[in-house]
Amino acid sequence: MSVIHVCMFYVCVCPHARVTDVLAVKTPPVITTQPESVTVASVDDFAMSCEASGNPAPIFRWTKNSKEFDPRSDPELKMLEDSGSFTLRTGHISMEMLKEYRGKYTCYASNELGTAVSSEAHLRVEFPPSLQKEKRVKKKESEGAGMVLECNPPESSMQPIIHWMDMRLHHIHLSERVVVGSDGNLYFAHLIPQDSRDDYTCNVQYLTVRTILPKEPISLTVTHSNSVVRTRRPVMMKPKESHSSYVALRGQTLTLECIARGLPTPKVLWLRKDGELSESRTSKEMFNRRLHFTNITESDAGEYQCTAENSQGTTQHSYTVIVEATPYWTKEPASDVYAPGETVKLDCQAGGIPAPNITWSINGVQLSATIQDSRRTLTPSGSLILKDVGFGDTAIYQCEATNKHGTILTNVNVYVIELPPQIMTEDGNLYTATEGQEAVLDCDTFGSPKPKVIWESEGASILADPRFNPLTSGGLQISNVSHDDSGVYSCSVENTNLTISATLEVLNRTVILSPPQALKAQPGKTAIFTCLAQVDAKLFPPLIQWRKSGQKVFQSYNRPDPPVLLHITDPKHREVTLSWTPGDDRNSPVLEYVVEFEDQRSKERGWEELRRVGGNTESVALPLQPYMSYRFRVIAINDVGKSDPSLMMSFPPAAPDSNPEDVRSESTNPDTLVIAWEEMDRRNFNGPDFQYRVMWRRAVGSGPTWHTNYTTAPLFIVNNVGNFSAFELKVQAINQKGEGPEPDPVIGYSGEDVPLEAPMDVGVELYNSTAITVTWAAVGKETVRGRLLGYKIYLTMIGSNGHHRGRRAMEPETTMVETEPNELTKVISSLRPYSLYTLAVTVFNSKGDGPPSETVTFTTPEGAPGRPMSLRLDSPAETEMTLHWTPPAHPNGILIGYILQYQEIVAGEERPVQMQIINYPTATHLTVKNLDPHSRYRFYLMGRTAAGDGEPIMREGATTLDGVPPTNISLSVGETLVNLSWVAKERHRNVGFRIHYLNINGSGKWKETEKVNTSQSFYQLQGLAPGSHYHLRFTYSNVTFWETNITTEGTGTPNALFATQGWFIGLVSAIVLLLLILLILCFIKRGKGGKYSGRTHPLKRAVPIHQQRAWAVRKSVELTQLYSFDNSKVVEALEDLFEGCTNNTAVVPLSEPVTV
Repeated sequence: MSVIHVCMFYVCVCPHARVTDVLAVKTPPVITTQPESVTVASVDDFAMSCEASGNPAPIFRWTKNSKEFDPRSDPELKMLEDSGSFTLRTGHISMEMLKEYRGKYTCYASNELGTAVSSEAHLRVEFPPSLQKEKRVKKKESEGAGMVLECNPPESSMQPIIHWMDMRLHHIHLSERVVVGSDGNLYFAHLIPQDSRDDYTCNVQYLTVRTILPKEPISLTVTHSNSVVRTRRPVMMKPKESHSSYVALRGQTLTLECIARGLPTPKVLWLRKDGELSESRTSKEMFNRRLHFTNITESDAGEYQCTAENSQGTTQHSYTVIVEATPYWTKEPASDVYAPGETVKLDCQAGGIPAPNITWSINGVQLSATIQDSRRTLTPSGSLILKDVGFGDTAIYQCEATNKHGTILTNVNVYVIELPPQIMTEDGNLYTATEGQEAVLDCDTFGSPKPKVIWESEGASILADPRFNPLTSGGLQISNVSHDDSGVYSCSVENTNLTISATLEVLNRTVILSPPQALKAQPGKTAIFTCLAQVDAKLFPPLIQWRKSGQKVFQSYNRPDPPVLLHITDPKHREVTLSWTPGDDRNSPVLEYVVEFEDQRSKERGWEELRRVGGNTESVALPLQPYMSYRFRVIAINDVGKSDPSLMMSFPPAAPDSNPEDVRSESTNPDTLVIAWEEMDRRNFNGPDFQYRVMWRRAVGSGPTWHTNYTTAPLFIVNNVGNFSAFELKVQAINQKGEGPEPDPVIGYSGEDVPLEAPMDVGVELYNSTAITVTWAAVGKETVRGRLLGYKIYLTMIGSNGHHRGRRAMEPETTMVETEPNELTKVISSLRPYSLYTLAVTVFNSKGDGPPSETVTFTTPEGAPGRPMSLRLDSPAETEMTLHWTPPAHPNGILIGYILQYQEIVAGEERPVQMQIINYPTATHLTVKNLDPHSRYRFYLMGRTAAGDGEPIMREGATTLDGVPPTNISLSVGETLVNLSWVAKERHRNVGFRIHYLNINGSGKWKETEKVNTSQSFYQLQGLAPGSHYHLRFTYSNVTFWETNITTEGTGTPNALFATQGWFIGLVSAIVLLLLILLILCFIKRGKGGKYSGRTHPLKRAVPIHQQRAWAVRKSVELTQLYSFDNSKVVEALEDLFEGCTNNTAVVPLSEPVTV
């Protein structure tokens, strides 16, 4: 047969037990790996763990935000085998998709013996911080002034690490004058010229995502003063106010900061105004600008002050530090096995500031949500009592403690089973103890019900001796043992034949038989001290230590000896003075003394710090509370360690000095009044038999009588009081010595229920195509059954009336509009024109909505259409523009056409607007003609419905392109000139350019021409020197677009050419004048319809009549340009000119281009 003890207790198996017996042991689930809160900054961080043991193997389930959540049904998640843990199935999921998994998760592990519940874990998704585009900051300040360079790290829940560096990634040198604040800013107490630089860069480091973000560099210019820089008294830069308050949580860290400007650099001093600074838990950082607390406790709460001082003055800032605490266990319930019919008491107590609220669950279900059982009782202290337990009470119970700072949860196993008793301790154990010490003999038992143990010595009971104390574990404790206690002891289980024996051997105590005696010795001689000690032969040889004048002969450093001779003096109403005598400091001076106390009536709180004083202090005044049994100890602290003795001290009880705070109604259920208040700290009970006197009465119509009841803990529930009725509430503290002050009543209401009736007479009035006015009648006040919070209007758009015109019907879209409680009409805007809507109205209170009103259906009228979705311009010709568009996405009615408006764009002038109406709703393009090819235009296109013109879409454009300088320039070089020709691009505007030329053989000075227009297609650069090298440069808008080198013809002789003689020039000029007169006569004749017969030259081609004039003019100009080169060309040009004038068409050589 095997004897077992289930989960978390022990498992005891007899040596002859079979393996199958062990495997068959059933154990309830125990969560071995708790899920932990995690901030996911990348898909690799996503994981939620939950592991549990148990037999049968536990089955896992999860809740997210208190709702069932099954990771197995999510295709993106993968649940590990035989585990409750889950991760992402693939790493390709985006961070945006991860946002869906944010929430609070709880893991449940279940088998047939119960359900264990994990702690709540938060999963947060944090996008990696990124920098926004910033402007370069430049700062300028005079020498001696203070300065702040701001870092402004990106907003993130992750705490950044700030590094101020230069562009070469060298850290900015920090000192008392230059420090980095906790906000990341760089503070200068005063500026010096060497602070000028343009690369102060704040680098923001996020360790979680392994990212460093460099901010835009800051430029700082320090203006130098020629005079002596004046000194400045200290002024606080951070914080700027005179007082700050901080709330810190027990066990966490806190940093107070004090940064000042001034010249000379201010020194910063810290002090605690209501006591001494803790040397062991505080440190000063950043050149004394920060006071940092680690592992903060309630004793650190108080008033602190920093002082910044220099030779010109001082400035101060005070801080109030408030220490609160998340819940922590002071007594956890223990798992155990019980026999049927036993009474089980599960003690669960927690501390915290504010005091936590204790709740119980069974297998993960709130006790309040289970079927009421008279056998279950909750005590004011938080304990759960189960009377007359049966096998059905086997379960896992959860105790949860909650305050505003957090929640803690513990699982406790209750296993109801019948098992025979067993003694677990081996028989015949030998125990040894030294005379005067304490001995403990073990006798661990197991069974259900719990076995009763009997101890005897040589057949006689030993419990008459007060030095013998039986332990709850079954063991026996013997204090101040003597040789008479040596012998054999027996431990047996009542009503069974189970027994074991244990032998106690008492050893002799160690004594010094011959202490050292006084000696007299001459200098230089040897002196021998003797020390003879007697030690029991069964003990190890003793360690003998010698001292001289209280100091060790061999100098060493150690933790100090504890203070001695603690005593109380000067007792007052609630204050005493504790004094002590310092112990040996062990060659390391005492830095401080810590006075701690323990309340003997609630030892579970442990030792708590009361005061802290300097190392040269030997007494301190201590504030006390009534009805507390104090035990004091003083700890001396040096650089090595601590020590502690104690003294007992009690004070008489008294009536309470105060009443509980925050009396209120927390009623949520209908027909119920829940009176709540903040539980008082037991230190304020002031006496035994502490209770709360709860008083209530209806605020209207119930008379002056108060209903009264008593309880030892919040809450107090009153049933059958009606829905949402007003009550006056009072809660008073009382104890055995009396009652607290008379409390002031507060008003509270019983629980609400959802409204009973729907609003009536709901009406809709069409205001325009996008707005309506909704009206309704008020509901009866008594039907609201709670505080009327207002009305809700549910508006559903079924679809557009125009969806049958080829548009797909949209899904119904519902919006909700809330009103104030007294509103009976509401204007709702931003509706979609030409759409079908339904509308209903409800009334709501804190419990929810009442029934909806009858549905009202209405249709919004047509409205002006939205803007066309796109508009594109295309120019097929110099004077035309084609517009292409797509219809509006929201026509808001039946589209009947479009309106086009356009106008010429002229700087500084408003030109008239042209308009065209398009009466074809299906049109998608239009060509506008007769535009100026040299102008830009602005086009507006808008849709039209019967309701009016819609929103326009606008585009700008031109039929011709912006001009560009010429390309492919041809050169013809003579002796004193060069002819340049080019072809202007079609549909490009004319632009002007200049030609710069330099005689490389000459003086080296550049010359330039007048502005040349691209429309000329020809230009002659004159005045060049024969036989010279020239560099030509062509510029447009002061930018060179082409360069070349040329060499003029000739030898550069000074003799004048024949073509440059004055008589020849006069002759040619006269001929040209005559030709022009003939041309005019020719054109007059041609205009009157006269025709000249003639034949076209076989190598020439005909030119249309409208080009003849231009051709003739060009020929005339050509004559004046060619006279200095080849006289034969002049003659040929004259022949062509006359021939063209005497025929219907001008005759032009086939190889020659015609330019109009």
